[in-house]
Amino acid sequence: MKIDKDIKRNNYEGVSLPKTRRGQATFDRLLKAAEDIIGDKGYHDTSIYSITEQAGVAMGTFYLYFRGKKDIFRELIYHIHHDVRKYIQIAIKDIPDRKEAEIEGIKAFFHYCLEHPNLYALIREAEFVDIEIFKWYYTNFSKGYAEHLEDAMEKKQIKQMDPEALAFCLMGISIFTGMRWTLWEQKLPDEKQLETIREFILKGLAPG
Repeated sequence: MKIDKDIKRNNYEGVSLPKTRRGQATFDRLLKAAEDIIGDKGYHDTSIYSITEQAGVAMGTFYLYFRGKKDIFRELIYHIHHDVRKYIQIAIKDIPDRKEAEIEGIKAFFHYCLEHPNLYALIREAEFVDIEIFKWYYTNFSKGYAEHLEDAMEKKQIKQMDPEALAFCLMGISIFTGMRWTLWEQKLPDEKQLETIREFILKGLAPG
């Protein structure tokens, strides 16, 4: 399986991407600060000043890259989208069978959630702060997902179904099982729970 290199970003004004390594480092610090503070306090209780203070940059530097708070938030959601997809794709890139790739992919998602405990909070914020970026996050995720599923259907690795509907079903399994254990308890599901998830997915996808 190839790793998607061209993950299209959402087109919007308000963000000026850095042109130098130094600028990229500053840009990344601002995003990390936004991830931590918005994830902890919420969008509306986060100020641009608190982001720049944690990032260790001047207020003026913030405006070199972002028009306002909503713009850095939108960029943060784009960054998370790209980061989650890349993390999962790397975990499953050497697995030829799609059914097994699904199992390893959901495990990779669990690990990502543990490494990024603010993930759920940030995506929930997006639903109320900017519904368009919220919808973009899931629909864009599902497009690439559906393409891989459709390819597996053509190879007869999984049964014939509607690829988009299937992508959202599988995303739902990841999201809610991840919420149950990695978010609420900050741990991975135990072996019996993982086996239940595995069996449910394998039997649901198996052809014939």
